[in-house]
Amino acid sequence: MLRTVEVNSTVSRIVSLVPSQTELLADLGLRKKLVGITKFCIHPSELRREVQLVGGTKNVRIDLIRSLKPDLIIGNREENNQADIEVLEKEFPVWMSDIFNLEDALEMLTEIGKITGAEAKAGELKTAITNNFEQLHDLKLTGKSVLYLIWKNPYIAAGKHTFIDAMLQTLGFENAVKEKRYPEAALATLAPDFVFLSSEPYPFKEKDTEELQQQFPASKIVLVNGEYFSWYGSRLLGAPAYFLKLSDVIAK
Repeated sequence: MLRTVEVNSTVSRIVSLVPSQTELLADLGLRKKLVGITKFCIHPSELRREVQLVGGTKNVRIDLIRSLKPDLIIGNREENNQADIEVLEKEFPVWMSDIFNLEDALEMLTEIGKITGAEAKAGELKTAITNNFEQLHDLKLTGKSVLYLIWKNPYIAAGKHTFIDAMLQTLGFENAVKEKRYPEAALATLAPDFVFLSSEPYPFKEKDTEELQQQFPASKIVLVNGEYFSWYGSRLLGAPAYFLKLSDVIAK
């Protein structure tokens, strides 16, 4: 589901409040139009030195955004604070995405291309992503269950109705967590074939795999790059290649 917004003139000053969409804007050739990004917008790496930081995704600095005089603000329903968005949309054109699966992500890509005048580049990227995901059709992971953890103390999992869950389904996995969104994981009630420890938002390390191996002695614990499971912009271009390598790792 995407939120429509009218822009009265050619977009030239963009504030992006979502890391994956910031990377997408840069890859669409729009980095010179970016005047504000969040402190979590880490790709491309040099962008944080070139563009004004406007706070975090959940606590943006509204007065600072005002001073940048954007003609377009791009956000996401899940990642941004609703109260912040409601304030900003009274003063500026605010375009919001709402992403749950690959189809939503591809539609988002198309719409951002339209609203920013980068339709041709967006179309090329969409085609490339679609073609790359075709490579995953032959993966033989159907029936295997996975617990995907994104946080520790307490352990928080990616449940149903999330983009992460959609990526797991694309790989043929069954989510071991049946609750929606991001519930606290009741580890004692689960018996997954695999436990995936994401690199973000909590940076799981090797020591965490050792701790969880005791909890799940029959499961395979794997550290995974969370960007390929949760970033729904141009990072999707490289996701299939990463997933194919991951399938080789978990098959051993």
